Amino acid sequence: MSLTAGIVGLPNVGKSTLFNAITKQNILAANYPFATIEPNVGVVSVPDERLDYLNEMYQPKSLVSTTFEFTDIAGLVEGAASGEGLGNKFLSHIRQVDAICEVVRCFTDSNVTHVTGSVDPIRDIEIINVELMLADLEVIDSRIGKIAKKVTQSRDKDGLKELELMRKLKDKLEQNIPVRQIELSEEELLILKPFNLLTLKPIIYVTNINEEEIASEDNEYVKMVKEYAEKEGSKVIRVCAKIEAELSELADEDRVLFLEDLGIDESGLDKLIKASYSLLGLETFFTTGVDEVRAWTYHKGMKAPACAGIIHTDFERGFIKAEVMSYDDLKSCGSEKAVKEAGKLRLEGKDYVMQDGDICLFRFNVTK
Repeated sequence: MSLTAGIVGLPNVGKSTLFNAITKQNILAANYPFATIEPNVGVVSVPDERLDYLNEMYQPKSLVSTTFEFTDIAGLVEGAASGEGLGNKFLSHIRQVDAICEVVRCFTDSNVTHVTGSVDPIRDIEIINVELMLADLEVIDSRIGKIAKKVTQSRDKDGLKELELMRKLKDKLEQNIPVRQIELSEEELLILKPFNLLTLKPIIYVTNINEEEIASEDNEYVKMVKEYAEKEGSKVIRVCAKIEAELSELADEDRVLFLEDLGIDESGLDKLIKASYSLLGLETFFTTGVDEVRAWTYHKGMKAPACAGIIHTDFERGFIKAEVMSYDDLKSCGSEKAVKEAGKLRLEGKDYVMQDGDICLFRFNVTK
């Protein structure tokens, strides 16, 4: 399932250091490794404690985690919407991602210059957000100019709906309100889909702090970002890109010890990966056995046949039933046999909506 979270930020905020850590780290010894499939794209394994437990229970020959992509996007500067810096190149790259991870500098260091001369995370966030809104305004103005006269004369119902929507978005963007904060119907979202608007994409703010503050919640810059993000319903993840780069070079056992020494139980990068996965509307179901234990990515709300089709198209085409037990039931009961004896193994049909953590065996029949 090809979905991408784009890492963006001003120059010298730690964006590239963080991305380099992403492309090097290997979270589970036996799972899908990180791999760079293009110079600026990294395939990342999603850390999942449930997969560790299933691995211990089944002792499979193969263990495969879920994955998705991070894309490192060139640093943005003020004026990008009008062509400054990499300008249009930056904006075209970010249009291709499904969610945005905006790295914000929340540390002071005289050895690391800031593009604007001082550290101010809210100013930095607004520089990027304004550029994205200006780029969206350009798209919307162009569309209004293209269809306004035509649909007004023809009184085409669909065209009039689109024109009304575009004018509504234009008004909000001119008030510095990103599209993701505007209440939109399913029909309106469908109209907007081809335009790939930048400010419609969900966003996580990634606050990059220094090493001394990794186990502390006292960073005033981070508090400012959290207050800002809370107003728009966005998440904030704290990371120290420098430490994440060091962690990415260590073996699993050494990573655990390093984290213990730092006084934390999970790296910022692991938190970012999980948060990005959730932000993209993704969940996980499992297939298990002695040959393979595997986590599969699906979109929240998908039904059992479509999830079966993720494994193989024949599974969806010939879907009959799905044998389903929840991970929580398996863990509490201790074995598949105990789950069955407790009456918690279910047979689900075509209308069953997959739940995060379901463990499935799909029954299907395909006739040639």
